[in-house]
Amino acid sequence: MNPILDVQNLTVSFKDKKSKEIIQVVNDVSFQVQQGEIFGLLGPNGAGKSSIIRMICGLLKPESGNVFINGVNHQNRVKSLQYISAVLEGNRNLYWRMTVQENISYFAGNRGMQFKEIRDQVDEWLHLFGLEEKKSELVGNLSRGMQQKVAIIVALCLNTKVILLDEPTLGLDVKTTNDLKKILVKIREEFEKTVIISTHDMKLVEEICERVVIIDRGKKIVEDTVEKLMKLFQIKSYVLSVKGGQIPIKKMDSIVKQFPEFSYDGTIGSYTVDISDSTSFYTFIELLKKEALYIESIQPARLDFERIFTILCERDQADVVHV
Repeated sequence: MNPILDVQNLTVSFKDKKSKEIIQVVNDVSFQVQQGEIFGLLGPNGAGKSSIIRMICGLLKPESGNVFINGVNHQNRVKSLQYISAVLEGNRNLYWRMTVQENISYFAGNRGMQFKEIRDQVDEWLHLFGLEEKKSELVGNLSRGMQQKVAIIVALCLNTKVILLDEPTLGLDVKTTNDLKKILVKIREEFEKTVIISTHDMKLVEEICERVVIIDRGKKIVEDTVEKLMKLFQIKSYVLSVKGGQIPIKKMDSIVKQFPEFSYDGTIGSYTVDISDSTSFYTFIELLKKEALYIESIQPARLDFERIFTILCERDQADVVHV
């Protein structure tokens, strides 16, 4: 199956304004997104995600590498960008002094579409997002959550195969975030759109993304399914309850020296340790015994994706993690 988005060996550098040093912000990054999936583009702040998004959207020219959207090379920029629409982070996606309908009409017009051509579709999206009564409202008068919904509706009304959303849940309350999750799944399942999400909301990733790519320091460190990454780390993290409560600091120091990923969670009154293999596990148990620390219970931890994301980024590998 040919990917709907094929990012090939993207590289780009910038000159630091103060030091005049050349900084490589994206270094030979490649990944693929398949038709109809919800895909996560992840990374810590400063990892190079924004530059990758800008190159995908044709807003930044790479020094080397290429982007294919629906099989069309970015060198044919006008044609390739017909297949993707984006909602970028912040409030840069809409005109606040225009109504909801005027915004949709304006951006559709930029793509050569007349509003009357998409009127029925607009009404459908407004109904789905619960914004029918806001059609004639100035966007600047809407809540942050409603503005985000309108921006997504604009992207959807452009009838592109790919929707790229940069921090779609930023600043949204819990209810609006949950509503948005359901809508994004519906967009994929019922309208056969491919959704790419760049976000720091790891709960969103865990709940709706099928695959992810993680970028750190300009390099790809992993590309795989969320399910496989969850399984990979599930068996390597354990939660322990120790008799007598919290471990004395002196004893903690000796444990942390051998097992740096050993920490106390005061909210649940237990310790969590990451162990790479079975041999290390038995070494850990012997160490507890040596320190006269007695375990009341030990069980595999159920890691959330935020923890997995942190583990991968902390490794800070130069090469791709193979899983």
